Amino acid sequence: MKEVIAVVRMNMMNQTKEALTKAGADAFFAHEAQGRGKGFVNPKVLEGTKEGYEEAASLLGAKGQLYPKRLVTVVVRDELVDDVVQALIVTNQTGRSGDGKIFVLPMADAVRVRTGESGSKSIV
Repeated sequence: MKEVIAVVRMNMMNQTKEALTKAGADAFFAHEAQGRGKGFVNPKVLEGTKEGYEEAASLLGAKGQLYPKRLVTVVVRDELVDDVVQALIVTNQTGRSGDGKIFVLPMADAVRVRTGESGSKSIV
């Protein structure tokens, strides 16, 4: 089993849900999140904002903002990982900064609370 975590644009959530279902991942979590990519932010300006210098904050401008995102988490059997990742890419890729990020992590175990089933049986 693997955990696939994707950071996607808020306005892409409906398409992402549909793509995940078509890829065989019917069950998943979606959380509201905020964040930003590395962009072109000067680290010295960031230090100035942390120290409370208003001039530094004004220099930072929009690039220092945290942008609303969705954090989508899905646990799938190993054989579905490539399909899920590809579906996320195809659905969310615009070629512009902010398209998102996908992380794939090993999942040691999962247990369905209702039945006590564990492992792959609990996520099907």
